[in-house]
Amino acid sequence: MKKIVSSFIFLFLSISVFSQIEKYPIFKECDSLNVSEIPFCFKNQVKNLILAEIKVPENIQQENFIGTINIVFLVNTSGNFNVIYVNSPYKELKEEIERVFTKFPKITPAKYNNHPIEMQFVFPLSIPLENIVNEEIVKKEVKVETIQQREELLDVVTKNTLFPEHKSELNIPFTHAEYSSYDYYLNQVNNSHTAVKPYVYSEVEKYIDLDAQKNKLIKPKTTWFGKKLLNEHMAFVKGNDFWFTVDPGVDLQLGKDSEGIKTFNNTRSVHINGGLGKNFNFSTSFYESQGRFANYVNQYAESIKPDGGNPAIIPGRGIAKEFNSDAYDYPVAEAYLSYTPNKTFNFQFGNGKNFIGDGYRSLFLSDVASPYPFFKINTNFWKIRYTNLWMWMQDVRPELTVDGAYKQKFMAIHYLSWNATKKLNIGLFETVIWEDTNNRGFDVNYLNPLIFYTAVEFSTGSRAGNTLLGLSLKYKLKDFSLYSQLILDEFRAGEITSSNGWWANKYGIQLGVKYYNAFHIENLYLQAEYNAVRPYTYSHDELNLNYGHNNQPLAHLWGSNFKEVIGIARFTKDRWFANAKIILGKKGFDFNNGTDTFSYGGNVFEDNDNRASDYGNEIGQGNTANIFIGNLQVGYLVNPATNLKLFGGLTFRDFNPDAPTGVFDKSNSTWISFGLKTDLFNWNFDF
Repeated sequence: MKKIVSSFIFLFLSISVFSQIEKYPIFKECDSLNVSEIPFCFKNQVKNLILAEIKVPENIQQENFIGTINIVFLVNTSGNFNVIYVNSPYKELKEEIERVFTKFPKITPAKYNNHPIEMQFVFPLSIPLENIVNEEIVKKEVKVETIQQREELLDVVTKNTLFPEHKSELNIPFTHAEYSSYDYYLNQVNNSHTAVKPYVYSEVEKYIDLDAQKNKLIKPKTTWFGKKLLNEHMAFVKGNDFWFTVDPGVDLQLGKDSEGIKTFNNTRSVHINGGLGKNFNFSTSFYESQGRFANYVNQYAESIKPDGGNPAIIPGRGIAKEFNSDAYDYPVAEAYLSYTPNKTFNFQFGNGKNFIGDGYRSLFLSDVASPYPFFKINTNFWKIRYTNLWMWMQDVRPELTVDGAYKQKFMAIHYLSWNATKKLNIGLFETVIWEDTNNRGFDVNYLNPLIFYTAVEFSTGSRAGNTLLGLSLKYKLKDFSLYSQLILDEFRAGEITSSNGWWANKYGIQLGVKYYNAFHIENLYLQAEYNAVRPYTYSHDELNLNYGHNNQPLAHLWGSNFKEVIGIARFTKDRWFANAKIILGKKGFDFNNGTDTFSYGGNVFEDNDNRASDYGNEIGQGNTANIFIGNLQVGYLVNPATNLKLFGGLTFRDFNPDAPTGVFDKSNSTWISFGLKTDLFNWNFDF
């Protein structure tokens, strides 16, 4: 009985606290209005004051800038306006906005339970100014200034409670669609570094008000279910020096391909993110999945199956066991710790993926393989970001499996990103792969974060490892960015200039361009990219020293011996989105006829000593396949806190080889699918 009475008392106190009236700040022009009319009047007055006073800087007008600048401001307990943040790359515009707000009159402050409080707002300022008439001011947060013990105990009013991760050292989940929305802002500032992904929230927050962006998408809901489904994390706990969120996730898909296969994916997941103190954060995710995909995806998954009897490896996810005789069951676990002791260093240790590059593809390190253990250090100073990455990989082929244990190998990468000018970024890449030869284990030589790996590899034995070098360039224009990569596996200058197709001239190139707010259409993003990788690049004559993991390439999804052109378009409007992609390519496969057993340089796991010729090697040699892939996806963002999306997609793929490849047959297929997914990683099905 006491418990019941206590519960009723607590419920009564909770209702009485939460039912207190919260009042907007009041301009004198709004003083005579009803309480329900004051918010609209307040927003209208702010809008009119801005329009009456602001003068768009001349350089912004000359550049024909089109976009939305989020202004975060507050009305303090004295009724004065203060600008907190302006997410503009233009210093002149920030100064002008701050000047405008100094002209605002002093007004009656917001009140909670008749006590003055501080109230924050987000105002999206559209440029050109004629677009401002349709903008909406969003109340961002409320902070109680008076002390009432009952309200403190119940934590009635808190600050930045919806998206605590935005101020943390956690990684922003890497998807190409999500990151394309950050690209424009990051490329407007002078000293940003965009190649190494995933980004850390606190780094991006310097240039983009992530709270403001998501607050614009918030749907007004009063019920617990409505808030959790459409706006918030499922569970959020916050203390004085800690916080954590818990969210369920799904990836539920149904579809069918033109070969009659009914496709599905049934993923249930849980995601826990949190922080201890100001500098230490953690994240863990677990996925339990069953699925059956389009026929060409199933063929590829089974072609890279591991030794030991399991039927497949799901591309980018992991080893799968059989499910209902014609589908796959593939669990995945990812987790990491992130520690940032000061503004210079960030340390991460975990199991997951990394990506280095500004393109849709990467020739250095991509996210197309399964997750792996890693340790990463990001060092920031002056105009430089220096990344060290150590990884633990495995080869799951039967010829390297001993007593059911897969063969291990290790990788070390360093990547230096230097902003040489305000517009030009230069990146230097080096990596080394080695294995446990002579029980050397994880070679301490490669723990040195500054050492030149090529010299170390040479000093430890001529066949002790495999090194690759790379160079990247990015040049920023007003609404464009140009980017490129060059990867060098092996080469001899004399052989390159002779153009005789020497087999060991192993290199690849990438050229690309991005166009933001294309044709002056806000949030229209266009991208074009060209990739070409010569035969035998990333391969080796030692079976375990190739550039791969879990039978999947670590760089480009197609491995080597290919060239392709990619076109991408993305558009967002409020919570709606659309993505389109076209890929045209040519790739050389090996023959699967039992007589021609040579490697033609397209499979990075094949021994490059088993080549058909030392000279006359060219891209597309061997069993040449022409490939066309088109993909369209449209959808709706259900919850911005968890990135839950409702979507429908259409994929068309035409694969036309000279002869059967042993992996893919000649096919012309269409795949239709729709579903609901927590969008936290890239599905890479464009092979």
